Formats: sequence, C-alpha cells, structure tokens
Amino acid sequence: MNTKYVFVTGGVASSLGKGIVAASLAKLLQARGLRVTIQKFDPYINVDPGTLNPYEHGECYVTDDGAETDLDLGHYERFLGVKMSKANNVTTGRIYYTVINKEREGAYLGKTVQIIPHITDEIKRRMLLLGKSGEYDVVVTEVGGTIGDMESQPFVEAIRQLQWEMPDEDLITIHLTLVPYLSAAKELKTKPTQHSVQMLQQAGIHPDIIVCRTEVELHDDIRRKVALFCNVKRGHVIQSIDASSIYQVPLNMEQEKLDELVLKHFGIDNLPKPDFSKLENYLEKLHNPKSEVDIALVGKYVELQDAYKSILESFIHAGAENCVKVNVHSIHSEHINEENVAEKLSAMHGILVAPGFGERGLEGKIAAIRFARENKIPFFGICLGMQMCIVEFARNVLGISDAASAEVVPSTANPVIALMEDQKSTTIKGGTMRLGAYKCELLKDSLAYKIYGKELISERHRHRYEFNSKYLELIEKAGMRATGKNPDTALVEVVEIPEHPFFIGVQFHPEYKSRPEEPQPIFVNFVKAAIDYKKNA
Repeated sequence: MNTKYVFVTGGVASSLGKGIVAASLAKLLQARGLRVTIQKFDPYINVDPGTLNPYEHGECYVTDDGAETDLDLGHYERFLGVKMSKANNVTTGRIYYTVINKEREGAYLGKTVQIIPHITDEIKRRMLLLGKSGEYDVVVTEVGGTIGDMESQPFVEAIRQLQWEMPDEDLITIHLTLVPYLSAAKELKTKPTQHSVQMLQQAGIHPDIIVCRTEVELHDDIRRKVALFCNVKRGHVIQSIDASSIYQVPLNMEQEKLDELVLKHFGIDNLPKPDFSKLENYLEKLHNPKSEVDIALVGKYVELQDAYKSILESFIHAGAENCVKVNVHSIHSEHINEENVAEKLSAMHGILVAPGFGERGLEGKIAAIRFARENKIPFFGICLGMQMCIVEFARNVLGISDAASAEVVPSTANPVIALMEDQKSTTIKGGTMRLGAYKCELLKDSLAYKIYGKELISERHRHRYEFNSKYLELIEKAGMRATGKNPDTALVEVVEIPEHPFFIGVQFHPEYKSRPEEPQPIFVNFVKAAIDYKKNA
C-alpha cells in the first residue's frame, strides 16, 4: 500500500483546533492498526519557535532529539503516545534557509530562484519526507495559519500541486472552519464557512471533507446547505462541537465517522474498530473527581494559557490519576513580593514555580519558593524554578545574600547558577541550548527515586545555565540534596529538601512527557502531596 497523505487546513479564524482535529484523526487511524504520524507546517519566517517569546506563539515544545517545535507537537505526542522529532515541524524560515543555502552552493545551476518551483518543491519534499521513510501508512499534515493569509500561500500552492501529481486515493484534504452561533438571532451562520471554502477553491484546492467548529449541534439542514454551497458530497460535512476535554474529541470524531470517510477515500477497508477503553476510563476519572486541590502556578507568562500548555495538561493528567480536580491558579511572579506572598499563596495546597528566561519576575519566584519551603507547602520547581530554589536556599539558609544566577547578574561574586561550559563560546541563540533527552541517575534513598521507581531516567532539557557544583558541598551540608545527576557530565538535575514533606526541583522539563493514559510521575506525586497537605491543613 502506498503511504497516504492527509492535509488539514483552517479558515475564518485561528485557534479553532486544527491540531486537535488532526491529532484526533491520527489517533482514530492509529487505533485501527495503521502506522500514523503527524507533522506541522508553520508559515512564519523564524527557523523554529525557539527564539520566540511565549506571548507570541505559546509554549516552545522540545522533542527527544532536541528540536524546538510548535506546541501542537505536544498535542500530537499526548494523543498518539509516540515521539515526534525535528522532521515533524517545518517553518517557512526553514524552507527558505534550505533553498538559500542550496542556491549559495550552486545547486540551481545559475537559475533564477523563485517561489514556484523552488520554494514549493522544497515544501513538497518536506511534506512527503516522512512518508518515504517506509515507517508510516498515513502522514497527517497540519498547515498553520488560516486560508487567505499571505504567508500561507506557498503551502497551499504546494498542496494544490500534490493533488495534481498524486493519485486521488493517496491524498485527502480536510478543511476546518467556523460556523458561528448568533445568540441574538438564535441561529447558526454558514456564510463564513462558504467564504473560507471559496478562498480555498480559488487557490485550486477542493476540500474532500469540511469540519465545522461549532458551539451547538449542526442539524441536517445546515450540513446540507454547507455541502451544497461548498461543493462537497453529502455526509462529508461534519461537526467539531465544543467538548469538555480535548481528549473527548477523538470520540466525537468517531461518532461523526471522520475516520470512515478518510478510509473510504483511501480505499482501505476491513480494519478493526478502534478500542478506546483506556481513553474512556481516563475521561471517566477526569469528569468524576472525588475532591479538588488548589495549586499555584507561579510564572511570568501567565496571561497566555498556551505559554505553559504542557504543564497545564500534565496537571489534568495527574488530577485524573488521583481522582481529583486540580484548580491551577496562575499567579504572575512580578506581582509577588515578601510583603504579599502569604496573602497570595497561603490558600494553596501546592506551589509550582515555572520555567522561563531572563530577570523579570525572578524575585517573586524566590519569595514564593521561600514561602513554600518555610511553611512546608508541597513545592515543585521546573528548570528556572529549580535554579531559583537554589538561589533562595543559598540566600536565606546559607546566608549568601548576593547569591544569584549568572544569567541575571553576570558580575555576581556568588553565581550559584552558572553558564554551562559548552555554552560559553556560543553567540548564536537559536537551537544552541542544551536541548532534548538526557539521562539522569537518581539516588536510591531519594524522593525522586521513590517517584520514578528506578535509578536511571531520561527527560528533556532546554537551558543554558546550570547549578554551580562549587557550591554543592555547602548546600548539602545545610540540608538540600542533589539527588539526580547526569551520569556523563555530573550536571545536577534534581535537588530536594528531605526534611520537607515534598520539595523537589528539576533542571529538566518533565511536563513534555506526560500523557493522559501515562501521566508524568512527578506531577502525579506532587498532586498527591497537595491532597495530603489539604487533609492535614
């Protein structure tokens, strides 16, 4: 069987959930026994999201192989339970970077390099690359942005060319669009969808399936109207209705027969029905919590939920595992200080200090950590959160008042957090951090070992600075332990305070590996500690 290709485009508005629909379809096909992967094509000029401010594009998701990617790849991994790689996320910047380098090398033999055919050829090559590996039966491709965006046009043109070049049964296009409900008129409006599909058709692409994002049920008359005016077959207009959880969407798409429509187009039959018993069990626990806990997420990008997307998802997974609802209270670290920290955090059952870069909001994070440490509130620090718990401990327990991170105070006499050796000669910012999965060896008498249940773990990193081992002996004598280290470099990756009920900081990003059916163990145990704290408070 030839590899089959699914292209998912979007119209009318952004944030309709193309990534969730693409991931849901991929999960349906995977559950039927097909080998499936997903890739995301982003239209911005950045080579990758690694240098983007989280306010610009949300979380930067890191894969095992060290790629800094779009946050939708996190959804792909969480839905499919498979690892993505740098091949699964391509930007306009990367396309142009490749083409320009080839031109400089003389690969085009002196020809004028143009969007068509050179840019579109490179886009097509990337779109088909994963399929040519022989590892997958189906490749689902999500195209970022919305139809009509100037920057998306080369991607749309590339899909048009592929439609013309490939057999009909090897390629299918799905267009996600909005059918808004006007409460004043008490009716659904299909005109935005009609205009969106017309723009797509003007670009030469005729969608095979239209998925309508809606707040209310689409009745048959609306579906027939969309099919008629958008020139698609009856039954090929389906709804994506608002769901209480994104993990409900695959089940909704199965009810809409999205997978059956796609398989029929591909000429694939006799596949088993998908078994979603594990997912249904997860949703049962998610929707029927026995209690709830309140956890503070202290960070500096809290205005945008997507900036901490994987952390928030990890709390949802861990909450379901513990049969509780986790109420995450996003608190801006710039708004916390020694005077108001008790007012802001005393009602919390757990405190997580989030990752980030730069000076802004650091003193608020340090104040939050001190409050958690001194009041025995369960604490969890990730990346910069771990680094700041070391700064806080050095200042307030060791009495080193000028202890700081060299990232923030390069001239400090006591850099308890220092630039990694292999970063000192680096001047290029993009893609040069310590990125991807690295091993960590845990001490057997540690909280981390109890959490993971094994001595050697692998987690993903994204940082330039590290714990300065010159201060290790001092800190351990005062009661903070380094319980996890990289076996090759001795980089400290986990710190704990054994006298505290639950106090752990990790240099890595455990949130990247949490899955609804396999929740990340630190988050599970952190939520459990919050439950215990609430009971004993």
